[in-house]
Amino acid sequence: MVPESSGTGDARAQYNLGILNQNGWGVPQDYKEAVKWYRKAAMQGAASAQYNLGFMYLNGQGVPQDYTEAAKWYRKAAEQGDVDALRILGAAYYLGRGVPQDFVQSYFWFSLAASRASGDEYKQASEAKDQVAKKLTPEKLKEAQRMVREWEKSHPRKRGRS
Repeated sequence: MVPESSGTGDARAQYNLGILNQNGWGVPQDYKEAVKWYRKAAMQGAASAQYNLGFMYLNGQGVPQDYTEAAKWYRKAAEQGDVDALRILGAAYYLGRGVPQDFVQSYFWFSLAASRASGDEYKQASEAKDQVAKKLTPEKLKEAQRMVREWEKSHPRKRGRS
């Protein structure tokens, strides 16, 4: 969700400037400029900007490719319920890309994504969660399921990015 404003600029406008620069809509395409605007909005808590900043680091657009930095920004968006960020974190933990490989964490993030997604996103997250579950011992699976229940209690449900 993109907050309207928090005193350090309008996060929605900053996010939109990032989109324009990333895609070259009305301005020359400039990934560095996009990163600048996404960062401003992301620092104000805009989940959409946090997600896009993670994307830029993941793909090395406007910044050096950095999986750890990508995971950091995806986590910030995921903690706000961003379904795509939840799925990407599940994959990051599964692969050990930008974070230590951890199947409990992978199951956790994929489970959260599945619980908030619909349609194809739900199918992808559910299939990934089931695949990871096969790699867990019964004890580790229970631990991951407990983590999901605890997180669900303390985080409101949101769908996608706004």
